[in-house]
Amino acid sequence: MPRPAISPVVWQPPAAPPRARRPESVPPMPPPVLVDLDAIGPEDVVVDPDGQPITGVEDGRILRLTDEGQRIEQLADTGGRPDGIELMADGGLLVCDARLGLLRIDPVSGQVRTLVAAGTPTAGKPLRVCNNAAVAKDGTIYFSDSSQRFDIDHWMADLFEHTGTGRLLRRDPDGEVTELLSGLQFANGVALAADESFVVVAETGAYQLRRVWLNGDRAGEDEVFVSNLPGVPDNLSTGADGRIWIALPSVRNPVLDWLGSRHPMLRKILWRLPMALLMTLERRTMWALAVDSSGAFVCDLQRRGDEHHMVTGVREHAGKLYMTGLLGRTIAVVDLPPVAVG
Repeated sequence: MPRPAISPVVWQPPAAPPRARRPESVPPMPPPVLVDLDAIGPEDVVVDPDGQPITGVEDGRILRLTDEGQRIEQLADTGGRPDGIELMADGGLLVCDARLGLLRIDPVSGQVRTLVAAGTPTAGKPLRVCNNAAVAKDGTIYFSDSSQRFDIDHWMADLFEHTGTGRLLRRDPDGEVTELLSGLQFANGVALAADESFVVVAETGAYQLRRVWLNGDRAGEDEVFVSNLPGVPDNLSTGADGRIWIALPSVRNPVLDWLGSRHPMLRKILWRLPMALLMTLERRTMWALAVDSSGAFVCDLQRRGDEHHMVTGVREHAGKLYMTGLLGRTIAVVDLPPVAVG
């Protein structure tokens, strides 16, 4: 597939915090238990009420692990590229398919229903890369549209270009879709506060999370929730005690940060290099962070990415942390320590 041309803009990345230079948390993330899916590319993960992990893989299938991970069950096939996945109150699965749009899947029949189709005008612009979502108790869906410039096959182009065309959208139970935020640097993970007072969206290309207040005196206002993360944020999820988990697929890259404020032609040249060579710029890591409702770090788990790396999805359930990776074929499970900040 031909690589699209990019038109980079100059920007000044914030200086990476000292934490970005450490390859492990203190103490390090416990050794993971790895469950092989026999499929490539589990991007996100959710755990059903029976404690069974569910994920979507590169070939479009939605898979559930049963019998404590000993059996893999196919629930559906979207025919696209499933990314974010969530549970709905009626027992359905909400899937953000980067090629097809926002979908609802019946896990019993496997029926796939389109809620918001990719390419159709959505709050004034076509939905291009439906990426991640969160579902409120009343059925309202908050979801991200990562880029108006590039499709999912060229997601890295958006990070190189840094033109900021991502959006955060809301779909009401009656089907109406509203744009809450625009101009985001590759809009990615989405999570709701435990009390649903605000929604958070990850800006992968800006190393930060933004918050939109949903009720109270500040309803409709937005602000930076967490700035200058030590890694690159991907999917988000809400865990115990209202903490918000952040999947960090990679550490901050000093070369890319340096190039941000230099002449755009340098990034154009770099973008022409073979993808395999570009991926060597990444330092393999296995990393997840959690913050509380004020944006303060409350959990930091990182280890070297020898067994599992490029964590794109993270989900807390019953004292365990489940992690998926866009380039891998396993779900990694670790026991959450009682204190994991450092």
